[in-house]
Amino acid sequence: MSAAPHFDLVVPTVGRPSLSRLMRSLAECEGPAPARLLIVDDRTRRGQHVLEGSVTPGWDVEVLTGSGKGPAAARNTGWRAARSEWVAFLDDDVVVTDTWLKDLANDLLGLDPDVAGSQGRIIVPLPQHRPPTDWESNVKGLEEARWATADMAYHRSVLSKLGGFDERFRRAYREDSDLGLRVTSAGHKIVPGNRRVLHPPGPERFWASVRLQAGNADDALMRHIHGPDWRMRAGAPQGRFQHHAAITVAGVAAVAGALAGRRWLAFGAGVAWLASSAEFAWARISPGPRSAAEVAKMVVTSAVIPPAAVTHRLWGTLRCRAEPSVKPAGVLIDRDGTLVVDVPYNGDPGLVQPMEGARSALDRLRRAGIPIAVVSNQSGVARGMLSMDQVEAVNRRIEDLLGPLGPWVICPHGPEDGCNCRKPLPGLVFQAASVLNVKPEDCTLIGDIGADVAAARAAGARAILVPGPATLSEEIESAPEVAPNLDAAVDLILGAGRNLRGM
Repeated sequence: MSAAPHFDLVVPTVGRPSLSRLMRSLAECEGPAPARLLIVDDRTRRGQHVLEGSVTPGWDVEVLTGSGKGPAAARNTGWRAARSEWVAFLDDDVVVTDTWLKDLANDLLGLDPDVAGSQGRIIVPLPQHRPPTDWESNVKGLEEARWATADMAYHRSVLSKLGGFDERFRRAYREDSDLGLRVTSAGHKIVPGNRRVLHPPGPERFWASVRLQAGNADDALMRHIHGPDWRMRAGAPQGRFQHHAAITVAGVAAVAGALAGRRWLAFGAGVAWLASSAEFAWARISPGPRSAAEVAKMVVTSAVIPPAAVTHRLWGTLRCRAEPSVKPAGVLIDRDGTLVVDVPYNGDPGLVQPMEGARSALDRLRRAGIPIAVVSNQSGVARGMLSMDQVEAVNRRIEDLLGPLGPWVICPHGPEDGCNCRKPLPGLVFQAASVLNVKPEDCTLIGDIGADVAAARAAGARAILVPGPATLSEEIESAPEVAPNLDAAVDLILGAGRNLRGM
């Protein structure tokens, strides 16, 4: 019999009381324990310990501090701390079944090499004595949601390759669909598993349906990233946005007509708004309980939802338009002094120290779908100070720390060898572009000295200088673009930064 696959379990939380319920269900669950249970405390205000008062399983439990930037960022914090082959994710408001751990192990056992993810089944228990409310029906939709991270397991190497969750998604809405599309677009499969979790609807608040309309901004981001057919590929329902837009236009026209003294416009648009709003309210009221409180809530919120949806969609679209429409076909990065602290002629993986912010910068490029290559002069090989095996060992260590970096294009020659690959000559840029199957002029090279800038210019590529201890002041003055660090250089590439040349 094959051994159970190794997995870590990640649970992001904002400290909801439901976390204790989840911990209790895990403690009572049958099956192999995860190598580690990683709780990501993503509260912006922290008081008592997030697990205080909870019944915790007798496993290796570690509480990590999140950034407070939403579930996508919290899950990234969790899986990057994981060490197992697989990373399983649960939301803090689900309850696992008695055999969930055993079922998860069986779901992950013997999967084909091209399978990158396994999705559990979500069951939303509803009251049996009455029809579900609008809120309960909304939560019920999770049962059909594709790639919902409320119960999902991903191969850690694929998360690393793709940069994990896109942290531009700040709410629990489309971050899982975005990752699922990127995983499948990269040629991997996500398969359904047999395990199950329960997802109770949770407390219902008066304005909950209105607050949900903030997800329309995420829909705009999904279209910006994945194109107009993203819903079809992600299995996402079309929704009522077009109806919301029509209702909002009618309402605006009615108000404008009244202010302008155009009575027929105001009357006609007002009737259209009233009829459309009534239809929308009835569509929400008719399937559920018709108590006075529920009907009143549906009437009020049905009038507010359309303009809220349109406002969020417009805001999301404007933010997307602020991003560059054309991104580089490839980003080439110098190694020593740019990706990692420069240790002259380093052949010892133990001395590798990433530059501050390098991991997050690289992950942003991966999430944007931009291929990355490393271009590096290693004259220590020609000088007999280290071997190519040592260079490759250092490179592997860098990838352990920073994730996969695509092709490594190395010049092992010395200055006197007369090669065409040693920077400031353009050979490494040409080689890297060829391996990436892109044009050199469509690439951006990031480096820390003038030789990097010169190599990029000679190949027709864009150059961004990130000054370090080895950078000369005249190199800064002559560089076409300058950024204070690697993360800021990625800002320039993605259109969110400012050129600091001459700083």
